Amino acid sequence: MILMTLSGSRMWKEDRMRHACLTVAVVAVVSNLLAMTSSEGLYGQTSTTNPYRVTLGWEKLPEGRALGIVSGAFPDPDGQHVWMLDRCGGNQCAETTLDPILKFDLEGNLVDSFGAGIFAFPHGFYLDHEGFLWVTEGGSHGDARAALGESLGLGHQVLKLNQRGDVLMRLGEAGVWGDGPDHFNGPSGVAVASNGDIWIVDGHRGGNNRLVKYSSDGTFILEMGGGVGAESREPGRFSDPHDVKLDSRGRVYVADRGNSRIQVFDPNGNLLYIWTQYGKPSGLFIDRDDILYAADGLSGTPRTGPPDPWRSNFGWEKGIRIGDLKEEQAWVVHFVPQHDADIGPGLEFLGVDFAGNIYAGEINRERLVRYAPLRPLNLRKDKSR
Repeated sequence: MILMTLSGSRMWKEDRMRHACLTVAVVAVVSNLLAMTSSEGLYGQTSTTNPYRVTLGWEKLPEGRALGIVSGAFPDPDGQHVWMLDRCGGNQCAETTLDPILKFDLEGNLVDSFGAGIFAFPHGFYLDHEGFLWVTEGGSHGDARAALGESLGLGHQVLKLNQRGDVLMRLGEAGVWGDGPDHFNGPSGVAVASNGDIWIVDGHRGGNNRLVKYSSDGTFILEMGGGVGAESREPGRFSDPHDVKLDSRGRVYVADRGNSRIQVFDPNGNLLYIWTQYGKPSGLFIDRDDILYAADGLSGTPRTGPPDPWRSNFGWEKGIRIGDLKEEQAWVVHFVPQHDADIGPGLEFLGVDFAGNIYAGEINRERLVRYAPLRPLNLRKDKSR
């Protein structure tokens, strides 16, 4: 609408060249302003082609075991295996003897598992550059999904494990919620930088609504946003921050789900961009080529609380949006619709292996969906970069 106003017939008649230059300048300025501050800008291009086919039942598990909600997936550095975080065959691990951390080969065969009894409501999952596994306990205080864990002295922690299942570090106090440097309230996601810095989004639906940074030894460095009930649309603040990932430059990407946007920060916590073209992102994944995958399983789903179409993100489709982070505004280059008919909350977390296969967990159906590319994907126009 802005450009239509500037391109009236009188302006064209007076000076077409001046108008052309002005239009180019306005496009650049408006694009940057929308990316940084607008809740209405940079709409997702959901009409792009879907170059994926769906596979259900890829995983091969022991008799009697089934996947529940898969809340994370990462390719192993060897390129031959995929790690997943499963909520013990359902949506809860408290009082079960099942392992939530699973390792598969590329054919779907389970080759290793561990973690039973450590977590109540495992939520965020990350495999760092040294091969260590990180898991968050995502149930916020007052959420029914956290209550059982709290009664067992579990929850409100971020744990670092090796690939044998040994716990090497714990951040937060087990079963105790809070909003200071040493406590969390349902931390929902974690990511680790190449220098060892730990980024945590805390917390999940009714939690602390903040982004927190720690050093590699767990020393508190900074936080942004924060406070129970402190949901905010302001730049640099959050409403249900649900996931966090890092690119090759150390930039921090937060799935600010309650605000239907991604906020991008530099390694020092300075806000760089606000993007709304990725729908209502619950889960993020950034591959080694800096391609961003964003899972949106909530757009169009009515949310509880005061009437607010922004929270429900009506008019958008559920699915996976893919963009190139080497491009300044990271426009969506592919849209993958959510598989099957809509039955409520769908896609939440996802991961991508080195061959480009996407592994996504669905909430209501409590299942894993594997999206395999039908052809080689040109996700970046300039492959030389």
